[in-house]
Amino acid sequence: MSSRYRPVVVVTEPVHHSGMELLSQSCEVLLLSELSGQERTAALHRADSVIVRSTPFTEDMMDASPRLSVIGRHGAGIDNIDVEAARARGIAIVNTPRSNTDSVAEYVVTVALMLLKRIPEVSAALRSGAFPSGGGSLPGQVDRGGLNGRDASGMTLGLIGAGAIGSAVARRAMALGLVVKAFDPYIPQHDDFEIVPDLGELLECSDIVSLHVPGGGTNRHLIGAAEIARMRDGSMLINAARGDLVDDAALVAALESGHLAGAALDVFESEPPAPDAAIFSAPNLIVTPHMAAMTKESLQRMSMDVATGVLKALASALDTDAA
Repeated sequence: MSSRYRPVVVVTEPVHHSGMELLSQSCEVLLLSELSGQERTAALHRADSVIVRSTPFTEDMMDASPRLSVIGRHGAGIDNIDVEAARARGIAIVNTPRSNTDSVAEYVVTVALMLLKRIPEVSAALRSGAFPSGGGSLPGQVDRGGLNGRDASGMTLGLIGAGAIGSAVARRAMALGLVVKAFDPYIPQHDDFEIVPDLGELLECSDIVSLHVPGGGTNRHLIGAAEIARMRDGSMLINAARGDLVDDAALVAALESGHLAGAALDVFESEPPAPDAAIFSAPNLIVTPHMAAMTKESLQRMSMDVATGVLKALASALDTDAA
C-alpha cells in the first residue's frame, strides 16, 4: 500500500489488539465507540473502510461514508450489513467465514454431550439435595430416579447446513461414533457423510439436529411447529447459528410436552432475550449468550483475518484508482 496515503479505517467496536496493530501499520485507525456523536459523524465521512462486529451497517451509514470502498465483518455472517446497498455502491465486503469454525464446532459437540448425559439436569438435582444420604448409592439413586444419560455412539446427528462449521462438527461427532447426515441444498454430496435431499427426511432420521445456515429471509423459523413434529420423540435440537431460525414458541411447547428431550440455544431472535422470556422457563434447555465463537483464539483469528482482508481490498481499490 502506498506510503503517501494512509487510508482511514473505522472500527465500530473493539476487536483483538493484534488486528488493530496490523491495521495501524499502514492505516489511520479510529475506534467509533471511543468517539463522541460529532466525532463519529466526521469519522464515517472520512472512512475508506469500516469494520463491524454485531453493529448493523445500514444504507444511511453508507451514505454518510462517501469514501467507503470496503466493509469488513468481524465474523462469518454478513446479515447485519445491507448487502444490496453495498453492492449498488460498489463497496466490497470481506468477512471471516473460517475464523470461528473450530470454536463453534467444539461448542456444538460440547452441548450435545451435555444434553445426552443430562449434565445440567443432574447437576441441579444434586445441588438441590435430590440424592439423600440414606437413599443408597448415588448410581442407584440416579437409576431409580430415571436420570440416566445416553451414549453418543450409534446415534444420528443431522446437520442442517454442511459448510465449514457443519463439516467441522461432523468430524468431531464421527470421532465419537455418531452417524452423521446433512441437508444442504447447495451441496449435492460430501466425501465424509451422507447428504439427505429433503429437510423433512433429515428431521425424521436424526436423534440430534444442529443448525448451520444463515438466518433471515426464507430461513426465518426454518424450524417451526411442523418441522419439530417431524423430529423423533426424545430427539434434541441445537442452534448456534442464528436466532431467527427457530420458532421459540414451538420449541418451548415441544420441550414442555416431552416430544423433544432437550435443546441448546446460543442465539436468540431478540438479543439479549428479556429476563422473563418464555424460553427461559422451558425444561431441559441449555442457554448461552451467543458465545460459541467467543474464545480467545477465535477472537484473535477473526481480528487478524478481517484486518488482512480489509488491507487487501483497500490495496486493490487504491490500485484501481491509480490506474
